[in-house]
Amino acid sequence: MLDATGRIIVSGIGKSGHIGRKIAATLASTGTPAHFVHPAEASHGDLGMVSKGDVVLAISNSGEAPELANLVAYTRRFGIPLIGLSSKPESSLMMQADAHLLIPSMGEACGFGIVPSISTTLTLAMGDALAIALMKYRDFQAENFRDFHPGGKLGAQLTKVRDLMHAAEELPLVTPQTPMRDTIAEIGRKSFGMVGVVEGGNLVGIITDGDLRRQLDGLMTRTAGDVMTRNPQTVRPDALAEEGAAVMNKRGITCLFVTEHDAPAPALGLLHIHDCLRAGLG
Repeated sequence: MLDATGRIIVSGIGKSGHIGRKIAATLASTGTPAHFVHPAEASHGDLGMVSKGDVVLAISNSGEAPELANLVAYTRRFGIPLIGLSSKPESSLMMQADAHLLIPSMGEACGFGIVPSISTTLTLAMGDALAIALMKYRDFQAENFRDFHPGGKLGAQLTKVRDLMHAAEELPLVTPQTPMRDTIAEIGRKSFGMVGVVEGGNLVGIITDGDLRRQLDGLMTRTAGDVMTRNPQTVRPDALAEEGAAVMNKRGITCLFVTEHDAPAPALGLLHIHDCLRAGLG
């Protein structure tokens, strides 16, 4: 599978087919291109989905599923590597296969040996183990997983701060010398309820709505440097957005400036709690 220049073609019929679809999906989402081909459809044209460079993983607990026969014959005819996954080492499938994934033959949970249950669980475990082993050999990381899985809760948990942050002209910024009238105007224009104070290109402080309320007396006679809170909490751009949301929730704030290291440092962006919520983080 590591050497395949094409895709991993997974196939199986009945419950083995359902498990096969899941195995193909897991492989595809973890860095091993794969898709499922239904063996009956393969006999009616879908064999065209299989080509040189591919590797076929055929699943059958008994190893005797007749629906797989044409697919197996096709791999033999065109020299396409065939991996058999079965509990019967002497079965037709395993005798034809180039490589063998053998699961224990332990009967089924129903007690009659007829309802696929233990066998499907073992097959699923084998498929997951195979996918995880391939991940390790490929050095597949969480960042890679998010590329294939940007949606849902998992995608949200892997979102980086840089993916959600506001940057450039969106940032509310003033200097320590900026009069408070202009500072308040900047807060209103950018609509984040706060402003960053930069000096020499570095973020040295912030002013929030709360700071304004606490210093109303003589406020308009002051400058941003007089009112700002120094050494603001920041977050790194390569941190998980979930970490930023956790900091905001813990500190009861709604925004975090993004810097490469603790302030003072250049302001690269701004992460707002609403952006985290829209991404599915809370």
